[in-house]
Amino acid sequence: MKFYTFPFLMLCLFFGCYQKSTAQTSYDLIIVGGGASGTAAGIAAGRLGINTLIIEPTPWLGGMLTSAGVSAIDGNHRLPSGIWGEFKAGLEVHYGGEKNLATGWVSNTLFEPKVGNEILQGMAASVPSLTISLESDWQKAVYEQGVWNLAYVKEGEILYSTAPILIDATELGDVAASQGIPYRLGMDARDEIGESFAPEKSNDIIQDLTYVVTLQDYGMGADRTIPEPENYDPEEFACACAHADPISDLAPTLDCDKMMSYGKLPNGKYMINWPNCGNDYYVNMVEMNEEERWAAMEEAKQASLRFIYYIQHELGYRHLGMAEDEYPTKDHLPMIPYHRESRRFEGLVDFTLPYVRTPYEAPNPLYRTGIGVGDYTIDHHHKKNLDAPAIDFIKIRVPSYTIPLGALIPKNHPSLILAEKSISVSNIVNGATRLQPVVLGIGQAAGVLAAVAIKENKPLGEVSIREVQTLLLSQNAYIMPFLDMNPREDHYVAMQKIGATGIFKGEGVPYLWANQTWFYPERLVTEYELVDGMRPLYPELKDYWGASGDYLSGERLREILELVKPNTPLLELAQAWKRRGLEGNFTSEKKLNRKEVSVLLDELLNPFSKEVDWEGVLKY
Repeated sequence: MKFYTFPFLMLCLFFGCYQKSTAQTSYDLIIVGGGASGTAAGIAAGRLGINTLIIEPTPWLGGMLTSAGVSAIDGNHRLPSGIWGEFKAGLEVHYGGEKNLATGWVSNTLFEPKVGNEILQGMAASVPSLTISLESDWQKAVYEQGVWNLAYVKEGEILYSTAPILIDATELGDVAASQGIPYRLGMDARDEIGESFAPEKSNDIIQDLTYVVTLQDYGMGADRTIPEPENYDPEEFACACAHADPISDLAPTLDCDKMMSYGKLPNGKYMINWPNCGNDYYVNMVEMNEEERWAAMEEAKQASLRFIYYIQHELGYRHLGMAEDEYPTKDHLPMIPYHRESRRFEGLVDFTLPYVRTPYEAPNPLYRTGIGVGDYTIDHHHKKNLDAPAIDFIKIRVPSYTIPLGALIPKNHPSLILAEKSISVSNIVNGATRLQPVVLGIGQAAGVLAAVAIKENKPLGEVSIREVQTLLLSQNAYIMPFLDMNPREDHYVAMQKIGATGIFKGEGVPYLWANQTWFYPERLVTEYELVDGMRPLYPELKDYWGASGDYLSGERLREILELVKPNTPLLELAQAWKRRGLEGNFTSEKKLNRKEVSVLLDELLNPFSKEVDWEGVLKY
């Protein structure tokens, strides 16, 4: 058993224990960081035949999902997109069904971190072209003459690898920062970012992090109380049991059992990741050096241990002790803290609040470039920093959303892809995009983007957005956040594609902790709705005013299609209907719904093939 207690690189820097190797390996793609996004990126790229290397400092894959112990999923319960959906299905198999994952009230999906690692390791092992180097610390990345040269330390030896494209999937965006890519850190100024909820002035305050603890129930007769930590003061946690759902009208309750059941995991374990007078901890370690970071993480650990002692000693949960079989660490704590915020690099586009709240009314149709979806509300943790400007994040109502591909590509670099929490996003929107299923989706898109660029030998900025989206759909990912469809259902891809063109728009609903966007596949289409949606894509319809508010019939669809695709007889529509397996029979009198029209448009016109630029504007 190996114990991960201090990065090997730091030991080598202190004691000079590593050796230089002359060996050099070549790959198509290097991913620095095997966290949630890095693992997903490696699996996605590897499945497309890309020879990929993941460099990960811990012994596990999964990052915040596993190595940080945040094993209660926030959001996307009804959006099982791509690799996130596969991971969730793996958990269901392991625990014997979806209902067995709903053990705590914070989430529908809770699991033991070590099980999450095992599932991700199994998924990765099934990809022949994916190489994983665990317990490996990157030292230097240099991009010269179209090639990345990466040096990293593993088992005391400096190794070298090359590749034409690199993905920065580190927890804090360290690789991109080493390349001098411009970034923002902390809260954005209101006028600079164009978000009315942002503070008047920018600052360097990031979200609180958490050093999660996993506890085990050892039985009511046991006493697993840890020694009293230094600087322990019960007043630090006095309000921990006083809590209520912040978007509920219910008054706070003094219910310690409810607080503990928040992160109850299968097999009698508990995730302690509690924001209310709990183990959140404020420190901005992003720009610290390695030694300073480890000192800051030790302080965060001590804050969590003080909270554990409070739970055991003051609240009486002495039978709950550190889970000793969970992590490969001597102190039984996770290998890394849960970082909620990173550097946010300047990308080809900037994903800000207007594109989340009102995607169809925003300055540009970024939704057309979507590559990953999320439905969790914007959620920020700032209770441990009294200097943080007061922002009522609960009032920032948003529907579910899709992330634009251009947010993953930094400006002025042809071969670097951003992942994890370092994409081009505002501080406020990061409160939603930081969550586990979304970060898995970001990683999957990053891997597919890299694969397309490599196979076509193109700079990232010249890659076809539609090609990336098509490949993501083939991997059962969502590119539009429509909750009333599923990758396993017939005609899913056609509706996703038509939604991404904007011909049929979703209806967004801010709803509790799982926001929604509805496509309404069975809803009948009006003539005007169809023509108005098609007008931006087809200049032939620009001045057409012959569409009424009547429900669309087969004959009227034919007449409208004739305007953009002459000589489209009713028989052709009927044949397309049958070829694509739509239910029933196509007739001239039949009133058509959104699903049926989406399939026919996809088959006969293929509007999704019309390329868009990084801002979602159609290329004519």
